[in-house]
This record gives sequence, structure tokens and C-alpha cells, in this order.
Amino acid sequence: MHRSPAESRADGKARRKQLPRTEHAAWTPPADRADPVALVERDNKDRLQWLVPIRHGRMSPSAFTFYRGSAGLMAADLAGTPVTGLKAQLCGDAHLSNFGAYTSPDRRLVFDVNDFDETLPGPWEWDVKRLAASFVLAAGHIGLGAGEQSRMARRSVAAYRTAMHGFAEARVLDTWYARLEVEELAMSFPDDLRARAQRKTRSARDRDSMQALRKLAIEVDGEYRIRSDPPVLVPIAELDDRLPAVDVDAVVRQVLAAYRKSLAPNRRVLFDRFRAVDVALKVVGVGSVGTRCWIVLFEGRDRDDPLFLQLKEPGRSALEGYLPRSRFRNNGRRVVEGQQLMQASRDIFLGWTMGPEGRAYYVRQLRDGKISVDIDRLTSAGMQVYADLCGQTLARAHARSGDAVAIAAYLGSGDTFDRAVAEFAEAYAEQAVADHARFLRAIDDGALAATLD
Repeated sequence: MHRSPAESRADGKARRKQLPRTEHAAWTPPADRADPVALVERDNKDRLQWLVPIRHGRMSPSAFTFYRGSAGLMAADLAGTPVTGLKAQLCGDAHLSNFGAYTSPDRRLVFDVNDFDETLPGPWEWDVKRLAASFVLAAGHIGLGAGEQSRMARRSVAAYRTAMHGFAEARVLDTWYARLEVEELAMSFPDDLRARAQRKTRSARDRDSMQALRKLAIEVDGEYRIRSDPPVLVPIAELDDRLPAVDVDAVVRQVLAAYRKSLAPNRRVLFDRFRAVDVALKVVGVGSVGTRCWIVLFEGRDRDDPLFLQLKEPGRSALEGYLPRSRFRNNGRRVVEGQQLMQASRDIFLGWTMGPEGRAYYVRQLRDGKISVDIDRLTSAGMQVYADLCGQTLARAHARSGDAVAIAAYLGSGDTFDRAVAEFAEAYAEQAVADHARFLRAIDDGALAATLD
């Protein structure tokens, strides 16, 4: 239904009476809250079991790393929190490490949301609360005090609110064209942050398939092959005893043929200029460890013209137990469609496919100038800037599919909502700390296996 700005604005304001903004502050775990360890184990069921201990190992160092790997746990908790009823396409796992920079098709370095494995339409508040709580935990992770932790959460929400007001006034096409370019952003940073951002920008230009070839491949009889570095990088020829009946030719023929059909005709012409030469299983991320993630090495005109594509299995969204199921039965397509709705600029090879074993995958370049923030090296000033960037970016991503005018009207011009969500974020961060401690006890007791890779 098409609404006028006046109608959307009136709706947003009316929802303040139905759900006062101060009510977003509440977080009290219900008496029947599920055991966090049980939910982690539930999420492990469809993963490669020989990789699950690595997942646990990557989640174990801190409450922040545990939080990164437990989107399903927070989805269960958010399902019991109040919402306005206004919806947008959600990232579904909008913690601060799922934002970053990458090279756009016009070769500019842009900042955006960069992980969509859990994407689904839903209450916009869920993404905002997950982002705010991640800033409390990350600030604690780097040693900032309670006051600073709360300030970071408020700052991310205030940036979201301010940006949403801007998009509420913008023309529709202007919202869809809007993006944050790193080189332009860096010019407004303080001197030390600007210098660091400029160094990152220079290094990003080198993060391409040639750099991946040097890092991930070796020369064998005059041909490049993906090197073996188990368990985090395992060529498909070495997986016989771990993935029974894996047929390299079937993977290449069936999976890539189906992927090709998901591309626009002009992209198919580009893709057809490459031939696949090797395939490997690669361990990525924290929460994704144990899902099937393949990398495929291609050659273009010759062996010095490489392309690496990543085929990643998303599984069903962690939100689907609490929101209506996606209309896309192929979860790879669900991810791609959500990414196209939320991201300002997208990988030219973005597509989806179905594996010979009936598993869905989405496809993208393994490297194309992708860089992420190093949380451990952030200062208080740097984290404040990063909170601004993430909040602005999330607002733009939501404004592309949601009613920006109604959401902005609900948020209002004051900081009532900012403070309420920051209070929720502080309380939920304490919950994450307790859940992490429970997780570590399960490892210590031998109930969960954990290894560091």
C-alpha cells in the first residue's frame, strides 16, 4: 500500500502511544528461557561435526566472541521483546563485526553491512538492539569502562535515528543511491584515525584474486592448486573420509551451472570467460564455522588471471523460528535477495545455487578489497567514529525496504529511544557475559569440545 509522507508520519507518531519508546529499555530473562548451551548445540546439528570444536574455540575467548557466534540465541530472546510492528529487511545478525569495507563494481571502497546469512524481513528494532549490545560488549572487550560502554551503544543508536530522519526527507532514488565511500569519510576523521583509514584503503586495493592466489594456492606441475592447510583449508581431493561421495566433477558441473543461471545475462558472459581448476573447503568466521563453505579457483585467459569465488551455505535464518519463513525456499537466494535490498553496491558475481547434495549456497568473490575493523586495535575515539558509521549504515539499509518516514516519526528528534536501547544493550550485554560463562563451564566439564585452530 502506497502512503503519503503525512500518513506515514501520523502512523509512526501513533505507535509511540501504543508502545512508548521507554519500553524498549527492558530486558529480563524469562523464567523459561532456554539454556544457551542447548541452543548452541541445536545450531550445531546440521554442521560438519569435525569442525564444530573449532566453532566453539572461536566463540570462547570472550563474551564478545561468544555473542558473535550466537545469533540464534539472541533471536530467541528478541522474540519476547516489544516491537512497533513496522518492518524492514533485517540483516539478522547486525553486530559491529558484520560491517566493513569492500570494493564496489566501479572500484570505489565503500562501507556497508557485509553479512546476510540471517537476513529476513522483520522488526527493525531487532537489528538496532543487536548492534547496540555489540558495542557494549566490544567496548568492554577492549577495556573501556561501563560509562564508555553505554556511550558507544547510545552513539550507534543516535546515528541510526539521525540518519533515518535524513532518509525520511530524501527522495526514494536518493536513498537507493546513497552509500558511504571510505576515502571521502576518512577526510573527516581525526588525524590518527585518518592515517589508519588511509593505510587500510591502500591495503584494500591489494586484496584481490592475485593476492588470494599468492596466499591460498601453490604450483603443481605448472598448474595452480589450492594448498592444503587442514582443518581450515582442505582441498576437495583430501575430503573423502569426511564428506563421503564428494565428486569434484559434479560439484563443478552441477553447482556452477546452477549458479550461472542465477546471474544476469551480461554477467554470464563474464563468468563464461573463466574455467574452474580447483575446489577446497574453507573455514570462515565465528558463527559460520561448521557450515559448508567452498572456495573455487578459476583461471581467465591464463594461469596469471585468477578468480576466487566463495560458495557459502547459509542454512535457514536464525530468525525463522520467530518470524514468518522466507518466501524463498533456496536459502542461498534468500541471502542474495536480502543483500540486494540492503546493500548499496554489490559484488558483480553475487548469485545462488544448489549443491548436488541438495544444499543451498550463495556465491560471491572471496576477495575484492574486503577489509574489516580490528576491534582489538580500536581506541575510544575510534569506536565512537565506528559507532556512527554502523548506525548510519544500518539506517540506510533499513530505509531501502522499510517506511523511513514512519520509523523516523516513531524515533522522534530527542534521545528517548537512544537511551532506552542503550539501557537494553547494557542489560543484554550482562546476559551475554553470563551466557558466555555458562558456555565455558560446559567446555570445562567436557560437555562441549573446543579447539583453537
